[in-house]
Amino acid sequence: MSTAIWVIIAVIVVAALVTAAYLARNASRTRRLRQRFGPEYDRTVERAGGRAAAERELRSRERRHEELDLRDLDPTRREQYREQWLRVQERFVDAPDAAVEEADRLVTVVMSERGYPARGFEEKVAHLSVEHGRTMDHYRNAHAISGKAAAKQASTEDLRQAMVHYRALFEELLATPGEPTGHEAAAGTGRHRDDRTTRS
Repeated sequence: MSTAIWVIIAVIVVAALVTAAYLARNASRTRRLRQRFGPEYDRTVERAGGRAAAERELRSRERRHEELDLRDLDPTRREQYREQWLRVQERFVDAPDAAVEEADRLVTVVMSERGYPARGFEEKVAHLSVEHGRTMDHYRNAHAISGKAAAKQASTEDLRQAMVHYRALFEELLATPGEPTGHEAAAGTGRHRDDRTTRS
């Protein structure tokens, strides 16, 4: 074969290798983002109108997240917050609207102490989703019900569900690395007492 044909073959092979590497890199990035963000990945794809735009947004969240000075809670503070949650949960029986409002406030306080921005719901979601993506549906649902409650349009069952949703994120924020959150047990909010005794 002539030199020209060998050059053409070499160019085709190089182009194929480059394309394969590009596709493999994109597939790996997609898998990583899906694993990290969970349901938030699909939500972002839907909102952004496509995978490429969504992944740019999620990578931007990761870069901004890296700038945060995040910290774990010390055991004493963690236990204090858990006791506060129990008091909020107990208040639900007599004042569900007020309990949901306090639950939202308590979650925001814990966010702030952990080092997350505590203003602007979408900003909070953007930062939280990097490490708590699988819990963002809970947070979004709780926030939506809180809006209904403020407009006096939430039923008692809506409010109970809001407490369940808030607790899912609350438990994740309090958990130490590797510790199970146990937020599935929150489904008993307002109907079952925590096993621990609430301090006065």
